[in-house]
Amino acid sequence: MRNRAFLSRLLGLLFFAIAFGTAVSAKAQTRDERYLLGAGDLLRIVVFQNADLSIETRVSGSDTVNFPLIGEFSVRDLTPRQVEQLIAKKLQDGQFVKAPQVLVNVTDYRSHLVSVLGNVNRPGRFPLDLDYGLTDMIAMAGGVAATGADVVVLSRSEGGVTKNIGYDLEARYAAGATPAPDVKLQAGDVLYVRRAPVFYIYGEVNRPGAYRLERNMTVQQAVSAGGGISLRGTERGVRVARRDAEGRTTDVPQVGPTTVIQPDDVIYVRESVF
Repeated sequence: MRNRAFLSRLLGLLFFAIAFGTAVSAKAQTRDERYLLGAGDLLRIVVFQNADLSIETRVSGSDTVNFPLIGEFSVRDLTPRQVEQLIAKKLQDGQFVKAPQVLVNVTDYRSHLVSVLGNVNRPGRFPLDLDYGLTDMIAMAGGVAATGADVVVLSRSEGGVTKNIGYDLEARYAAGATPAPDVKLQAGDVLYVRRAPVFYIYGEVNRPGAYRLERNMTVQQAVSAGGGISLRGTERGVRVARRDAEGRTTDVPQVGPTTVIQPDDVIYVRESVF
């Protein structure tokens, strides 16, 4: 029985490993079908049943590769699948290989990269597929982290000038809204997700501390986020301190349950005098 259980577990692990490897391979193959090659990319080129024609080569600064029998040719803005077809045609037209079967994989992505930084779950540099947009690249980076803001800043250099443009993800996917076309990215773009704004609540609340500031959040909602007013506190004792443009802290006049909170506001709930 023990041997049977061990064998069953071993087969299960093998099945998982095969399935996982297949999924990873399929994902990589899909990316290679959409990725445009450029200078610096490292390619592994295999011609089946022709080991002497299977090589690993890096795309030159002029976007070319050098392949046995064929020589140097351009791969600029071609996908790996298109390069496969190009090599196969050149081998066949030159009568070097009859009905060649060619496989091209990118083993090191160096061109057409986009950087995703800030409050995302997996910041880093990612290869830019043909049709990838801003939201696709954020998803590649694991999505916006819990500490991240709703606005993504796209930094792009054009003509020696760097422009920063903010894109509102919350507005794009708001209930009832018709999503606008996704923002198309270019090689070298940088996406940055800032830290979400916060407010602070202290005094007679059940969970004092710093909290994420949601859009159009009111004093009532902010107090609720802090666990509500404690038994010793009073709604009439709520005050909000806010910094002005010059950095001075002043109390917000006429604070009520519907008063809208702003970033870095400090809410203080006083103790009841009764």
